Amino acid sequence: MPSGYDTGNTAWMMASTAMVLLMTPGLAFFYGGMVKTKHVLVMLKMSFACLSLVTILWVAVGYSLAFGKDAGGGLIGNLDHAFFRGIGMESLHGSIPTVIFACFQMSFAIITVALISGSIAGRATMKGWLVFVVAWTMLVYVPTAHWVFAPDGWINESLGALDYAGGLPVELSSGASGLAVAIVLRKRKDFERETIRPHNLPLVIIGLALLWFGWFGFNAGSALQVEGSAPTTFFNTQLAAAGAMIGWPIIEKWRLGHVEMLGVASAAVAGMVAITPACGEVSPLGALIIGFIAGVVCCFAINMKFKIGVDDTLDVVGVHGWGGIVGVLSIGFFATAAMSGKKGLFYGGGLDLLWRQAVAVLAVGSFAFAMTWLIAKAIDKAVGFRASEEYENVPGREEEVAYDNATLDEIRDRIGGAATAPRETAGAGASKDDAEQQDAALLAEIVSVLDRRERDK
Repeated sequence: MPSGYDTGNTAWMMASTAMVLLMTPGLAFFYGGMVKTKHVLVMLKMSFACLSLVTILWVAVGYSLAFGKDAGGGLIGNLDHAFFRGIGMESLHGSIPTVIFACFQMSFAIITVALISGSIAGRATMKGWLVFVVAWTMLVYVPTAHWVFAPDGWINESLGALDYAGGLPVELSSGASGLAVAIVLRKRKDFERETIRPHNLPLVIIGLALLWFGWFGFNAGSALQVEGSAPTTFFNTQLAAAGAMIGWPIIEKWRLGHVEMLGVASAAVAGMVAITPACGEVSPLGALIIGFIAGVVCCFAINMKFKIGVDDTLDVVGVHGWGGIVGVLSIGFFATAAMSGKKGLFYGGGLDLLWRQAVAVLAVGSFAFAMTWLIAKAIDKAVGFRASEEYENVPGREEEVAYDNATLDEIRDRIGGAATAPRETAGAGASKDDAEQQDAALLAEIVSVLDRRERDK
């Protein structure tokens, strides 16, 4: 073994990497349960496509550009390690093998681009999405990861802003990018009239459970060792989720008069989003407060899409974008100096750290939004990114289906399609008879669907 190799740290990082990789299938379930039945398979495919494409990109050039020696100005790394050139079995990053560190960071890149799919659920073409994954990973995620995570990245080194586990390149950039791509793909035809209800809430909760489990690896794994800040970040992750699950339901009860399970699930995600950049910089009490604030802010934020007319379908902007902003800025208030030596406003550090955090938010948010808008526009022009209204309003003609039994969505789609279709008649005198025949055929089809659904229970 090479000098400095630590078996305990390596084992922890391998486990953390597997936990974070599990978050992408968890996200697929989380998003899949939130959409209509006819779109669940597409949401699963969009997440699993990221697992394949980003892995290949990361090995080819992504890791080298993100973590290679800076090529100038703290903006991007070089290609010295393209295709893992120069990285062998003896190579170490600290006390762990470099390949494990690279794989851990790869899992961040995968989940980040997958998050954006929620902003355009049910109205993006698969071919457009595949091109988007490649372009966005290389043009948005890789540069911002270098800015924040690389020792010589400009946000890390020159600006001196803090981000423990990815509030800027993961959470804020996915939220800002989700806003941009939602604008480019335009809103659903029934955006103002119909709120998408989860077709399978238990599937959403299963997805949340996997995300929650993986988040401990996401945050505590970012310590890259089992000593030091890892135990605190682990505990802070749980506390922030708990705090958000108090703050969000209070607002939801006040606004709606009741608390929904989907809101509770979204609250837990919002809390873990907010603590991601701050988990190693704040005390347990600070984590609880940050989670509570994130729950309140994100509960309000998810309704902004209706006021500004942007169809952020599954609330990526409201949860990940605003949750990321809360988390990054909260460091400027709650940082204890235990990890970085820098204190926030509430611990006697003044405004020095807070303004640095604010500049980082503006820089990453603006860059991610602008670059994503350009990428989405180019893809829409070149290969088509926005799906047709027919795909949006009726079930897709795929060879496989998510469920063998019919669902209420399917029945509604058939009724809606027949109700809006023009009635063909043989002539003026036969119009009434033809209309009655069409109604009878529609009724028979509905009865058939209901019978089949009952048999398949």
